[in-house]
Amino acid sequence: MQLGYAIVMVGDMHRSVAFYRDVVGLELRFESPHWSEFATGAATLALHHADPPPGPAGSAARPVAGQCRPGLTTDDLDAFHARMVGHGVRCVQKPEMEFGTRLAQYLDPDGLALSVSEARRPR
Repeated sequence: MQLGYAIVMVGDMHRSVAFYRDVVGLELRFESPHWSEFATGAATLALHHADPPPGPAGSAARPVAGQCRPGLTTDDLDAFHARMVGHGVRCVQKPEMEFGTRLAQYLDPDGLALSVSEARRPR
């Protein structure tokens, strides 16, 4: 068994597609007003239109039971971090060593935290 897809509920499909495609850099596979998909290797990241969450943006930065935090991997976390910050994306954890890898966290347009780690290099 393997993970085939993860679904992120979004309040504004156009804004979220632009964020994940143009800022994060994922390859857009399909886009519609209620469902969009990005190719991410073996799994698909899907966006599904939903009502915005109650509360202020950024409230999802801390883990809460019943939530999911997508995790992406990049070859160069410093370059990725510079691109995200350059686009004005809120960084809630700057790149640092955690769990044996370099990891950073950012908020998407709906306040969902994304974990981004640097690919481990073979020894």
